[in-house]
Amino acid sequence: MVELDQFKYTLSTYETPLKEVGDSLNLDAKIRRIDELDKTMEEPSFWEDAEKSTRLVREAKNLKDTVAEYNKLRNQYEEIGLMIEMGYEENDPEIVPEIQEMLDEFTSELDALRLRTLLTGEYDNNNAILRLNAGAGGTESCDWCSMLYRMYCRWAERKGYQVEVLDFLDGEEAGIKSVTIQINGENAFGYLKSERGVHRLVRISPFNANGKRQTSFVSCDVMPDIEEDLDIEINPDDLRIDTYRSSGAGGQHINKTSSAVRITHIPTGVVVQCQNERSQFQNKDKAMQMLKAKLYMLKQQANAEKLSDIRGDVKDIGWGSQIRSYVLQPYTMVKDHRTGFESGNVNAVLDGGLDGFISAFLKWESLGRPQVKGGQDVE
Repeated sequence: MVELDQFKYTLSTYETPLKEVGDSLNLDAKIRRIDELDKTMEEPSFWEDAEKSTRLVREAKNLKDTVAEYNKLRNQYEEIGLMIEMGYEENDPEIVPEIQEMLDEFTSELDALRLRTLLTGEYDNNNAILRLNAGAGGTESCDWCSMLYRMYCRWAERKGYQVEVLDFLDGEEAGIKSVTIQINGENAFGYLKSERGVHRLVRISPFNANGKRQTSFVSCDVMPDIEEDLDIEINPDDLRIDTYRSSGAGGQHINKTSSAVRITHIPTGVVVQCQNERSQFQNKDKAMQMLKAKLYMLKQQANAEKLSDIRGDVKDIGWGSQIRSYVLQPYTMVKDHRTGFESGNVNAVLDGGLDGFISAFLKWESLGRPQVKGGQDVE
């Protein structure tokens, strides 16, 4: 059957990628580490240090899951090959859709595992703290900010991640002026670091009575949620701490007390905010944790180029600084100006379909961020 010939050829094209994924995962080293951790966890004193033991248990689970996932892919590859041979022997056309389903599942899971092999950063496996700020464009930009907020929440939902709102400020007329969310899940920061920068929207504005096309901007900053106590010295004189009334959904205490906290680190201009906890003290502790993580990431970068990358290139929320454009009129297109990756299905992207952009970014980053020609030509 022609279908079986096509399946056989398609499967053969995945033999090398599957081996390359196995090599990049360094499975032998992972198995040795699992053995070490298993022996450590058998020691009577293992649970005396709760923080350390929890960290090691989590590490062991992640390693075992990765090894198991690769072994599953190897088994799937072999099973599909056997099914194809069975199809030739029995010449039964009813086996075709079954092989197609198996092949689709295999390729999807292989692509997902290949993507994770690109997550090599120190904090790529951490939770992510993502902040959106409406920029040039007034009410239109606030509405655009709310659209992006929904997009990231939908993406997180698809991944099975949890979203926690840390800070929220409504727009004056509509939409969101700024919002900070924490997205909890394995590799959340590794995936979402691709989103740092300015996002540009081009559409016929629903807030313009003349129906004119309008451009608006929102900045996105992403940092890892680093739970451990970082060795960062902060001079109290370098901090400006403001308290204010919380806004948005959050319980009965919202807007009744000045429990929300904003901390500004004057030397660097870094600003962090938190309003989700019930007390001012809790909000301050969380904000200080965020500030330390931010300053630690900045400290890790010695030159101006790296500094700009960590802060997300979000100083100018306007023309010429966007990383991605979302065009709704006169045509539909989402284009990433760094990687050149684009999609014509804007609605799917705004509904959380970001994996293509994330995958393209991680591959582009692994290649040393080559310049993409014509990357800003979306109008």
